[in-house]
Amino acid sequence: MTTDALPPLTLREQQVLAGVAKGATYHAIARELHISPHTVDTYLRRLRRKTGSANRSQLVYLAYRLGYEV
Repeated sequence: MTTDALPPLTLREQQVLAGVAKGATYHAIARELHISPHTVDTYLRRLRRKTGSANRSQLVYLAYRLGYEV
């Protein structure tokens, strides 16, 4: 999927994707966003479904392509 064809991401999805791009763990992302690790997992599953990514590595690649900084 090209970045042009991506469905819009919610603010929270963008925040979680930024955390993944930085290499943060579920727990670190959860602490930063004041949500549970389970909720982080839910957002990551939604991101994978929305973007067609099969795993976390593909999400990191996507984050770089979208310009998320590390």
